[in-house]
Amino acid sequence: MSFDLQKILAGKRARRRDLAARPLGEKLRMLDALRERELAIRGRVPHSDTGALQEKPMPYRTKPG
Repeated sequence: MSFDLQKILAGKRARRRDLAARPLGEKLRMLDALRERELAIRGRVPHSDTGALQEKPMPYRTKPG
């Protein structure tokens, strides 16, 4: 496997042009699909409100003022 940087960059530019030319509705469907994949990777069920696996953020430490 060889890495031709110019070929990689040209492919990225072509992909970006292709994505930019798509209709907005299709872009939104693609975004929804990506969100569902991300949730599946995390091990959560999409649109689930069980709250079974949630972490509370730590409070910020502030200097006494």
